[in-house]
Amino acid sequence: MHKLLNGIGNMDVYRTTVDGKPFEGIALRLFNPKTKLWSIYWADSNVGVMDVPVVGSFEGNIGKFFCKDKFKGKDIIVVFLWDKTDPNNPVWSQAFSPDNGKTWEVNATNTSHRAK
Repeated sequence: MHKLLNGIGNMDVYRTTVDGKPFEGIALRLFNPKTKLWSIYWADSNVGVMDVPVVGSFEGNIGKFFCKDKFKGKDIIVVFLWDKTDPNNPVWSQAFSPDNGKTWEVNATNTSHRAK
């Protein structure tokens, strides 16, 4: 992760191989000092455009970030959850809700590991 804008932003790059093809994504995170909210933007090599940002904040070690989006032509709510209880191994997950937050389908998770 690289700090940006005197510490109110950061960015990281995600690289992997999917079905034998290289895949790359970037996460850009910006903190608004007035609202005390983070906006997280995502773009990847499959699409080449920034997604609608998820917006939210941390309470203790748990961060919750939401946005309205579309999936397969249907309106959904997206949530990113960050758990930094173990700061050396934070856990991220993404879930979609097609019913305005009544139910959630987790569709991606990731555990990061601090580089030493």
